Amino acid sequence: MEINEIFEKLDEIQEKMQSEEISLEDSFRYYAEAMELLKQCDEQIGTVEKQVQILDENGEKHEFE
Repeated sequence: MEINEIFEKLDEIQEKMQSEEISLEDSFRYYAEAMELLKQCDEQIGTVEKQVQILDENGEKHEFE
């Protein structure tokens, strides 16, 4: 799942959790699902950060910080 798809799914979960008629069990289930999605997002961002390098004024590559 791509990052933008994860954000869309998180938005859907947030809307569902804001419902006044949501059960406690569903709230916990949505919370667990959201945490798993956030973990996936964090892993993908970490992968991208490792791939990004910055060129300094001398044209030398440095890792993104």
